[in-house]
Amino acid sequence: MSNPYNSATERASVLGPTLYLKGDLSAEEDLLIQGRVEGSISHTQRLTVGAQGTVKANIRAQLIIVEGTVEGDLLAEKSVFVKDTAKICGNIISPSVSISEGASFSGSIDMDGKKPGQSLGKPEAAAGRMLKASTGAV
Repeated sequence: MSNPYNSATERASVLGPTLYLKGDLSAEEDLLIQGRVEGSISHTQRLTVGAQGTVKANIRAQLIIVEGTVEGDLLAEKSVFVKDTAKICGNIISPSVSISEGASFSGSIDMDGKKPGQSLGKPEAAAGRMLKASTGAV
């Protein structure tokens, strides 16, 4: 099996494409999700939702990389990377956010230095303002 991070020195646990987990998931090691997860995810390290991964959960981790589908909020201590194959419906709170061209994103982004876990206020209103601004609607 090839290393999911293209480096022989890094190791990660992998939830394969045929696995389905419902409930609360927490760990203190890197994790690659290629299967389905519903519930909540709390990690102290890097969490990657692979291209085959589908997550219906709020995610909290140090670093979050999304290549697959996520329905829920992303709370990262360091950064969030949204790849071009990603589909996200939820809010992102992180000091650093990168969204690749081609990614699908619906929600709001908060990078103002709040600690992850703090409320965004009214995310629906913020998302509506973002949509109006990007489509030119008034």
